[in-house]
Amino acid sequence: MFRKLTPVIAVESIEPCLPLWLHRLGFEKPVEVPEGDRLGFVILQKDGVELMYQTRTSILADAGFDIPPGVPATSLFIEVESLDQIINMLGDYPVALPRRQTFYGMDEIGVRDAAGTLVIFACPLPGAAQ
Repeated sequence: MFRKLTPVIAVESIEPCLPLWLHRLGFEKPVEVPEGDRLGFVILQKDGVELMYQTRTSILADAGFDIPPGVPATSLFIEVESLDQIINMLGDYPVALPRRQTFYGMDEIGVRDAAGTLVIFACPLPGAAQ
C-alpha cells in the first residue's frame, strides 16, 4: 500500500543547501522548479534515497498556506497505491491540504500530525510519468 517516503524540507533559499548533496555526496537533481530568479523546488536522488527542498514562498504559492512559526519546517511526502484507500482510513481526521491534482502528476491530500508535521499522501495520476 505504501510505496515510499520522502521528506520535504522547507527553507528560505534552496541554493545554499545544494553543494552538500550535489558536490559532496553525489546526489543528482532530476527535478527543479524555478521561482523567479532562484529555485522554488528541487528533488534530489541517489541510490534509492530521495529528498525535496521547497522554499517557504513556493509552498505559500503552491499550497496556499505558510508554515507558521513554531511548526516543523519538514513535511513528509508518502507515495501510496490508492489515495481513496488512505482517505477512507483517515475518516473524519482534519484535512490540512485539500485533495488536489498537481502539475507534477499526483493526486494528493495532506494532514498534520499532533506535532504539526504536514503529512502528504500522494498517488500518481493515470498516465503520469514516474
